[in-house]
Amino acid sequence: MIIKINVARVVLFAYLLGASLFGAGFANATESYEVITNATVSEKTLPKTSLRAIFGMRLHTWPDGTAIRVFVMPDDAPLHAAFSKEKLNVFPYQLRSAWDRLVFSGTGQAPETVHSPEEMLAKVASTPGAIGYLTKSRMDGRVNVLQIK
Repeated sequence: MIIKINVARVVLFAYLLGASLFGAGFANATESYEVITNATVSEKTLPKTSLRAIFGMRLHTWPDGTAIRVFVMPDDAPLHAAFSKEKLNVFPYQLRSAWDRLVFSGTGQAPETVHSPEEMLAKVASTPGAIGYLTKSRMDGRVNVLQIK
């Protein structure tokens, strides 16, 4: 009887701990975010297939010929997970696997990883042809919002 109660307490504690940790990490990811580009990028809308090709590192230039520079958050960042799942319909590990395949085969390169929203904004704003994603609360007039259809 005592063992059953202790096991039940441990299970309940683990459940509550997991739920609170998951909830804390997920709260940041649910903040509204947008796909952003450098102000010099003339595109205002983009099909989802093109967005997937860009972040899959298969599409290298904008329609005007400008090279695309892709910036992403670290694989374990809640914003990166939300973006990958919601906009690209893949898990972060699937993106990483595709990028690693390109790098190790010598046929391409991975996107540049930035480590904070401030760095994402600064890099996209200062790099011609750049694309990334950012929460709405961090955006300013230095970047354009790209609508995905």
